[in-house]
Amino acid sequence: MKEFYCKPKLFSVLGECRGKQLVQDLTAGVIVAIIALPLSIALALASGVEPAAGVYTAIIAGFLVSLLGGSRVQIAGPTAAFAAIVAGIVASEGMSGLILATLMAGILLILMGVFKLGGLIRLIPEAVTVGFTSGIAVTIFFGQIKDFLGLVYAEGLKPVETIEKLEANFASLSTFSWQSLLVGGISLAILILYPKFEKRLPPSLVAVLAGSLLVRFLPALDEGIFTIGELYTIPAGLPPLTLGSLSLSGDAFAAALPNAVTIALLAAIESLLSCVVADGMIGSRHNPNAELVAQGVGNMASVLFGGIPATGAIARTAANIKNGGRTPVAGMVHALVLLLVLLFLMPLAAMIPMPTIAAILFMVAYNMSEWRKFVSLLGEKKWQNSCILLLTFLLTVIFDLIVAIAAGLGLYVLLLLWEKAGAKKTK
Repeated sequence: MKEFYCKPKLFSVLGECRGKQLVQDLTAGVIVAIIALPLSIALALASGVEPAAGVYTAIIAGFLVSLLGGSRVQIAGPTAAFAAIVAGIVASEGMSGLILATLMAGILLILMGVFKLGGLIRLIPEAVTVGFTSGIAVTIFFGQIKDFLGLVYAEGLKPVETIEKLEANFASLSTFSWQSLLVGGISLAILILYPKFEKRLPPSLVAVLAGSLLVRFLPALDEGIFTIGELYTIPAGLPPLTLGSLSLSGDAFAAALPNAVTIALLAAIESLLSCVVADGMIGSRHNPNAELVAQGVGNMASVLFGGIPATGAIARTAANIKNGGRTPVAGMVHALVLLLVLLFLMPLAAMIPMPTIAAILFMVAYNMSEWRKFVSLLGEKKWQNSCILLLTFLLTVIFDLIVAIAAGLGLYVLLLLWEKAGAKKTK
């Protein structure tokens, strides 16, 4: 009998979840949860939502994607790729707009898996993926300058676009706080230097602890620095099922459709790229259609319980692999450990200084920027790749992801047709 083409990987490898491998999966899950906690909070704040929303996402989407997904080792949760997109949707449409768009995106992802479209993601040219990934990194970087320098915007000023944020930062330079810069600088130095000497603890956790202790015990630093608790409410426990003030009118669906397509495309691309990277690290083979279905289910459940869109997280997936994770049990354990933290330790997150969060996101932006690939593509003799790369990058920074991907793919097709037409003429 032919195997179901969307069969979750967990059911294929369940027999391996015992003995030494089970211990390794449990250990990897705990370590990845420690890594994911500060990142989830930071990425939620970069997305313009409450800090707990990032943890909700890592718990709910993380568990469901491991349970139903097509990879042995994929770790799902909030990622930097979604930060600017989510922030824009929340600013313009509110949480109800984000919920509707993500529910629609979840349905699109499930349909993509059911109709076996997982393999088509590989057809997207590298110049497009590197272009929008680098563009998102730049957007995140500029979005964190405010908190790193302790700037205070004028009342009512809430910039969304990158150019608007730069203008707002320049207009607010008179509110610069040396205390914020000092704590942010120390946190950034820890993130850069700590891994060179010690690798047992995640650098983001060390930076969070150091930044919190500095602000807590040095009175001179207490002034001019905002902590998470001073700006946001930190609840303990999972939120109830919520639909907010969700509108199901035709106009609401039409308005949400472009955002839904953006979320679905990005979730598919990021997740399947992460699966491909993971396959190369462990010599395995993922099931792309099962992964898309799981991403759809995980995203829908995430926003219904107060979370935000999720996708496969390459860095956390790599950390899972490096610490011995080889079955989906590790990803499920990661989610359960985060649930325990949410239930019993989450109020402690109120002590984390905003400059430390900004420093963590600076490193996230740097790590996802793929600047080496960017430079390599620019240096290629094939000028077409450079044009596609630069167009996608600039449109991501100046406008948004859906415009960038559509223009990048459009230019790629046009150049391909132009090349073929030229080849025919020379024959």
